[in-house]
Amino acid sequence: MGRMSRLGNDLYNGSRSVDFVGRKWLWYAISGVIVLLAVFGLSVQGLNYGLEFTGGNQFTVSKLDPSEASQKNADKLREVVGGLGIKNADSPVVSTAGKTSILVQTEELTTAESSEVTQAIVDTLGVDPAQQISQDQIGASWGDEVKNRAITGLVVFLILVILFIWAYFREWKMSAAAIVALAHDMVITVGVYALSGFEVSPATVTGLLTILGFSLYDTVVVFDKIRENTKNLRASRTTYARAANLAVNQTLVRSINTSLVALIPVGAILYVSAVQLGASSLKDLALALFVGMAAGAYSSIFIATPLLVQLKSNESEIVLAERRAKARERRSADRYASVPVFKDDMPIMDPDGPASGGLLVADPDELDDEDDDDIAPRPGSAPEAMGRGRTVPAPQRPVGQSRAAGRQQPTRQPRSKRK
Repeated sequence: MGRMSRLGNDLYNGSRSVDFVGRKWLWYAISGVIVLLAVFGLSVQGLNYGLEFTGGNQFTVSKLDPSEASQKNADKLREVVGGLGIKNADSPVVSTAGKTSILVQTEELTTAESSEVTQAIVDTLGVDPAQQISQDQIGASWGDEVKNRAITGLVVFLILVILFIWAYFREWKMSAAAIVALAHDMVITVGVYALSGFEVSPATVTGLLTILGFSLYDTVVVFDKIRENTKNLRASRTTYARAANLAVNQTLVRSINTSLVALIPVGAILYVSAVQLGASSLKDLALALFVGMAAGAYSSIFIATPLLVQLKSNESEIVLAERRAKARERRSADRYASVPVFKDDMPIMDPDGPASGGLLVADPDELDDEDDDDIAPRPGSAPEAMGRGRTVPAPQRPVGQSRAAGRQQPTRQPRSKRK
């Protein structure tokens, strides 16, 4: 068995564990710093909206030879158009489109400025302006419609997510934790766009909506394992936090593997499109997918699960499970730790009296009612033999001193006479 296989097996059976839930404040702090950087980028630098959202002019140079429709000519054309001294064309977006076309996008230009840009394209590439150059003017109204549709789709998606998780898990706190994780992924992705200066295009909107589904998928898988591990805390003799942490460890290898398998091809697309090709629509989509998938894998492990445990920490059943676990830990360290300390004002026997055989026991909330050693015998019931599960027969005669061991044998005294 390989090292990774052994690690995955150890994480699944609990012999090796990473404390994700116990270190929740560390993960919250890391996420808080990243989110603050994203918000800072949005507030200071803002988003670089593309031509579809702001409106402008687009020049399409078509019918080029495949050797002419190259990234080298696109970079050369960007420098020429940007050096014309036209304010709305000082940062043009130039990219190749297919094998025989080049696109030049600028902000909104006047008729004279459009003619100047067209002449610069003709002088640089040596094309026929009547046959090979077409000009389109895009209004900002179409971009507004795209934004409104994207916001509508996002709201509908979030509502469906809340209803789905509530119906599947029957737990509104899981829905809340999942929504917080989704918001975490969205803010980080948008903040990376602001800090990197990448253009926001309709492909970016598509990528943002796609990563929501990926983040939700990873979170639901972890939550499903948590529900399986915490189905019966009393029988499993553990706490909700430990069971949830075990669930994260059990799905950790799967989450890492699926995330890497998804991120490697998306990263390759991002590198090729941004560094080698410069195709804006492709790199915008790849950046949204890459950042969103990485943030989704992180949030499902470090944000959603610790937040869920924190939201459920005040439930009565979970509080009792914590008390039982602490009582077991004290008894494992000192078996006499749960014996009550005698005080002058406390009763020695139960109100029923010695005849009933009632015994004084510790606080019931601190005892594990699953342990046979911690439950006082009921009045009138016969004791059971230790480790055998059989009822001890009633003695026929008084038990005297045994000489088998050659020494005085211990005798059991009532609890009221013990020192």
